[in-house]
Amino acid sequence: MYEAKTKVNDNSVSEYIEKVENPKKREDAYRLLDVFSETTGLEAKMWGDSMIGFGSYHYKYASGHEGDAFLVGFSPRKAKISLYLDLWDRESEILLNELGKHTKGKSCVYVNKLSDIDTEILKKLITLSIKLVREKYPE
Repeated sequence: MYEAKTKVNDNSVSEYIEKVENPKKREDAYRLLDVFSETTGLEAKMWGDSMIGFGSYHYKYASGHEGDAFLVGFSPRKAKISLYLDLWDRESEILLNELGKHTKGKSCVYVNKLSDIDTEILKKLITLSIKLVREKYPE
């Protein structure tokens, strides 16, 4: 049976951020911690070795695969900052167009630095992402 590698753990979020080598990226990580905490009202938790997640939900696919994941989160990676947001509707696309300099993956938005994006738009995207996940996977 498949078991997810990325699970919530008791590792310290602050200790993880302190280990970010680039001082500017570390500063951005602390700012993102504030933005996500304030917007979600949820406590930050480490998921795996390098992802900071907020909240959680249980998913189950038609294939029978199921597990737990965080609602939203981020990771100050070496190359770019990964913002983990589940954005797939028209409203998401409109907001992403207003976000600023970024690239988008399947369930990630990548930014070089926080000053490249509008944090007020990011807050709207965080709220929208949580709404979409909760609609897709009601508790």
